[in-house]
Amino acid sequence: MFHSFTGSSRRPRNVDLSGQRKTNPWANASWTPTQSGASKTVAQAQAERERRHREREELAATKRLQKVWRGHRDRRQLRDRRRQEYDALYRHPILSQNVRQRIVQAFPLLLAVLVPARSDDQQRLDLFISDLLSLSLTPSLSLDWSIFSPTSWDRLARLLVRALETRDEISSYTLLATTAKIVEQRPASIQPVLKMYYATLAGLVGGSSHTDPSQEKTRVLSDAIVAPLASKPDNGIPNLRAYQTLAYAFLTSSKLGFLQRRPESIAGLLDLGALSQAIVNTFSAPEFPKNAVGDDLLWLLAHFIALNRVIPAYRDSQYLEALYLQMSFLAFDIRTRSNPPEEDDEYASDPDEDTEIRDFPPLPEYVVNQLGFLVNEDGIADLITRFASTTLTTNHISEDTSLLAGYTLVLLRCFPTHSDDIKMRLFQGDFQAADGGENSILPSVKFFWRAASKTDIFTTVIQQAKAKDKTVPISALLRQDPVHDLEWRTLLLFLELYNFLLRVTDDEDFLPRETGIIPQQQSQATQRIRASSLSLDELKLLVTFLKHLAFPLYYNLPDIMRSRTSERLDVMMGVATARPHSDGTDDNLSSLAGITGMDVLSLRDIVSSAMRALYERDSRRPFLSKEFWLMTAKFDMGMFISAVVLEESQNDDLSDEDEGEDGDGDDPSSASQNMARDRLSRSIDRRRLRTIHSEELRSTIGPRLEVLRNMPFAIPFEIRVQIFRQFVYLDQSKRRDGNVDPDRWRLAMLSREHGSAGHGRQLLGRHTATVRRERVFDDAFDEFYSLGEGLKEPIQITFVDQFGQPEAGIDGGGVTKEFLISVTNDAFSPERDDDRTYFVSNTQNLLYPNPSIFDDTAAKLRSRGITEGSDKWRDATGDLVKRYEFLGRIVGKCMYEGILIDISFASFFLLKWSASGQSTSTDYRANLHDLRDLDPELYQGLMSLKNYPGDVADLSLDFTIADSVWDPSGHRRTITRPLRKDGANIPVTNKDRPLYISYVANHRLVAQQYRQTKAFLRGLGTIINPSWLSMFNQSELQRLIGGDSSEIDVEDLRRNTSYSGLYAIGDDGQEHPTISFFWDVMRKLKDSERRDVLKYVTSTPRAPLLGFSQLKPQFSIRDGGNDEERLPSTSTCVNLLKLPVYKTAATLRTKLLYAVQSGAGFDLS
Repeated sequence: MFHSFTGSSRRPRNVDLSGQRKTNPWANASWTPTQSGASKTVAQAQAERERRHREREELAATKRLQKVWRGHRDRRQLRDRRRQEYDALYRHPILSQNVRQRIVQAFPLLLAVLVPARSDDQQRLDLFISDLLSLSLTPSLSLDWSIFSPTSWDRLARLLVRALETRDEISSYTLLATTAKIVEQRPASIQPVLKMYYATLAGLVGGSSHTDPSQEKTRVLSDAIVAPLASKPDNGIPNLRAYQTLAYAFLTSSKLGFLQRRPESIAGLLDLGALSQAIVNTFSAPEFPKNAVGDDLLWLLAHFIALNRVIPAYRDSQYLEALYLQMSFLAFDIRTRSNPPEEDDEYASDPDEDTEIRDFPPLPEYVVNQLGFLVNEDGIADLITRFASTTLTTNHISEDTSLLAGYTLVLLRCFPTHSDDIKMRLFQGDFQAADGGENSILPSVKFFWRAASKTDIFTTVIQQAKAKDKTVPISALLRQDPVHDLEWRTLLLFLELYNFLLRVTDDEDFLPRETGIIPQQQSQATQRIRASSLSLDELKLLVTFLKHLAFPLYYNLPDIMRSRTSERLDVMMGVATARPHSDGTDDNLSSLAGITGMDVLSLRDIVSSAMRALYERDSRRPFLSKEFWLMTAKFDMGMFISAVVLEESQNDDLSDEDEGEDGDGDDPSSASQNMARDRLSRSIDRRRLRTIHSEELRSTIGPRLEVLRNMPFAIPFEIRVQIFRQFVYLDQSKRRDGNVDPDRWRLAMLSREHGSAGHGRQLLGRHTATVRRERVFDDAFDEFYSLGEGLKEPIQITFVDQFGQPEAGIDGGGVTKEFLISVTNDAFSPERDDDRTYFVSNTQNLLYPNPSIFDDTAAKLRSRGITEGSDKWRDATGDLVKRYEFLGRIVGKCMYEGILIDISFASFFLLKWSASGQSTSTDYRANLHDLRDLDPELYQGLMSLKNYPGDVADLSLDFTIADSVWDPSGHRRTITRPLRKDGANIPVTNKDRPLYISYVANHRLVAQQYRQTKAFLRGLGTIINPSWLSMFNQSELQRLIGGDSSEIDVEDLRRNTSYSGLYAIGDDGQEHPTISFFWDVMRKLKDSERRDVLKYVTSTPRAPLLGFSQLKPQFSIRDGGNDEERLPSTSTCVNLLKLPVYKTAATLRTKLLYAVQSGAGFDLS
């Protein structure tokens, strides 16, 4: 078969030349080579050698075991004989003059026999100590030091420490007192067992945790605690090693009840400065995190605060640094465990939010109380006193000022719920500044503004901003450097304070008076706000700094992150040096300015928050020109729109790939507390890393998009509107496979039927609905809520009258417009038939979510006997949330389709739209001025309170607020809610009135409307990408929703009008005379009358933002017969004006205005 094969098929012969006989004739049956006789002999020899070696090792091990046992037996026998000798010494009483001799004889025996775990040896030790103490006339006198050599005393001290380790509290005080006397005389005697000493002492102190020890025991405990801490005799320097051991072996115990109840009994005996230095040294050590265990460091921090509260004189910069390092390291625990979310807090969160933190136990009560001192009025007053003692010069910032700034920033990160209290009290402080040899007192905001504006960072950014052709070298400014760290802390604290100032400042007080004189009749709060405000020139400087600092943080974020990664690699390779970091982690460069958790993204958030607050203020009441905010020089504007659209397309592809990426699925409740903490910490770290990676990737793919989302003012409004429409078109094209036109999309769906088993027709059926005009919103909700994001696709509507008969009309887009406008009119109406008012209006008819609707619904459910938390309760409240969400989708659908609606929303509500799509982690923050749009009376009341010149305490206000709720009687009743923890027992004073005003504004603008707003924005975000909304401020969003409020451009409307019927333009290109009359009349009408005509035809009185070419459907005019007595009529669903043939312009004007003002002449087409 294989003709070319020339080899032999016979198996080759296997010749064995070893000379050994095979014992197995089938051993070589396989093709594998067998072991030769020589190698087999070698293997056998090796096995024999290993056997003999193993036998020798077994024999040697047996000899060692016998030797160890014999040694143990001999030592035990020897110890027993020594015990007999020792017992013989104490068998009979002796004369007092012979006690000294017995002590000398018994001591070496005691050293030889004492085993602390044996109770009889402990009794022998008691006999020896009794003899030793009998040589002193009184127990308080010193021991007879001549009886032993110094080395012997050291050995005795260490022996006593080991004996105390196994003693109970009652039998320990005599031994402890003796040990303390020896250690006091010779502090170095217990250095080898110092950690054991303090750990044992902690256990003894913990034994009296529930009862106060007697005065004598208190003295013994105090002496024992401070005995090893004596300063070195040669130079008087404190023994920092002993203080370190005190801190980490004693103060870390959770059972120091004696210390917790009476810290003054110990604080006065310690050198708290040395304790602070010891803590600083230990926290700065690179190996420190490996020694940190559980909650021990939290107890150390609590005890450290308690001791320093007793003696305020020791609270110097060393104390502050120790406090700063400890809190930086423990920031995660303090932040997540000091204020766990309350289950009954109806405004705190929604079920869909992250709940991992709920599974982690709260901090112990004592720790919480001590930490509370840091953020209460006394603690902040102490902080302000320290700030006031530092002096800011024109040339530099003191290190103390920087340290205090860093400490304050850590406080803000550890206690987010107390951030307003901290900022408010710091805001009220006055500080000393030196300028030109003269000292002046400045408000805190001005103090830190002056300090921040003099930093090299601030100066560099401003100089580069003026050089238009240069980019701010932000990467160089972010490098690890002691000077830059100092400056960043000062800058960050200024921005935090200034953000708070903006929230409590009314527009009237935002810019100081031109005279610079503060009226004396104003309240102290108003005077301070005005004194803290920046001048117009300073505001320009600040805005310039913020713009040019934030821009590279968005546009060049990948380069910045790569630069910091490169710096980290330099440290790892030894090219650069990493400074010890307060949090003890190896990732030193992950934090900015030495503040744990403060990274580049956190810096960007703070800078963006201040920048957006100023921009929102300027949008509401301009103080800068629009051109001042623009940054078009940074881009090639000729290609900007196309480049942004390309970035959005790439960003959509990235989002599709990232969908479904979830957490790690860890369950903290299934592990122990420490494991749960580690797991939660790792989960948060991973989430943070994912955020950093996502932001970096998005900035890589779409740097212009990031600028548009977070710095929209950098690009002109008209260009942003064009980009928005391009984004919508891109999304429509992607979702509809290129069939953007509704009719073409429907045909494409029907053409799929044969290939998709009816899927296309089924899909069209879901987008078709029959709607009753008297229940348009409810029917729309029932028909279309389940579509979700599918509402973006074209829908087909059939209206039916009260008799169930379909109304005339073919939906070519016009009926859809009429449907959407009808739904919004019904849902936003304050007089709905179902007694559900979803939105309410203020005195300017601006709409915002009904603040009391959830409270009213809950009260009605209770009146019907429905239990809170039951299925019926959840169904009712869940249905309300869904309706708000659906309403958000409807408004989004109008914006998506380019349909203008004649609805105006309150500016504070629109600000929440814009904030929902920003990259920063900060949401909308309530401010005083926004209350004017919500409740003018409340706003005026708070303004009167702010300006009240007397004592606010006379007004008997507290930190509570009254909300109005539905009552079964038909009248509304009020319920009182706290604005802060235990608010009913906290009176409002002159000092904290700005905080009270801030809390009231936050409750009314945020808390009361939280669930309504969140559901609405969730629905709106389903249709309109939230990042698109963030491209506009509040006034621009209103124009996007309802059109341009500028004067109607008649010529633009004329250019974009179509004609049909008798008015169709023929081949000659000439208009019908009636049409010419119409445009002549429109040109001569007032702008308000033009708006009435426009609303009569299109249902909205405003033009589209990009002109009437964007009006959908197009504005059109058709003849309405030859009877001049007829009025013009309209079909608003298709923007059609049916205009009878009028012979004169005067008749047309009269009939048109009459029809418009009477609202007559509507029908469907």
